[in-house]
Amino acid sequence: MPDIRHTKSSAALVLNATYEPLCVVTVRRAAILILSGKAVCVADGEGVLHSTRRALPIPLVIRLQRYVRVPYRTHVGLSRRAIFARDGGRCVYCLGPAETIDHVVPKSKGGGHHWENVVAACARCNHSKGDKSLAELGWRLPSQPTAPRGAAWRVLGHRVPDPRWEEWLAPAL
Repeated sequence: MPDIRHTKSSAALVLNATYEPLCVVTVRRAAILILSGKAVCVADGEGVLHSTRRALPIPLVIRLQRYVRVPYRTHVGLSRRAIFARDGGRCVYCLGPAETIDHVVPKSKGGGHHWENVVAACARCNHSKGDKSLAELGWRLPSQPTAPRGAAWRVLGHRVPDPRWEEWLAPAL
């Protein structure tokens, strides 16, 4: 088994046989897929994995040998980390660093916990807003929050993509 230690790039992008992005796996899992003949390396990362008999360049992008049919979910799951990723880690009210999430229409006034009603906020704005509506405060959102769309969200979720994957993710973005 190759000697796999944490490297600068500890993740690899997995492409289907049709070069469609499927998921992100660890370098260890990518190496196992390559060594078992289930995938081929499309792009190498930096460094080499060594075993007693073999050296394998660290895989950056791999492609499966056989086509895999994946039933994609039609929606992206709502999570705190995904909200921060969608809003760029910034408070939607003051554009400062976001620390909390806020319900635009407070839950106490009938607002739901869904993508269109949850935004990233800083602690100061969240505390100032409390359970008031935006109209009561005279605040406005720069844009209406929506659920993220696209294959990149399904593949990467909240992860920040490696810039070297752009060539293979561009059609999905």
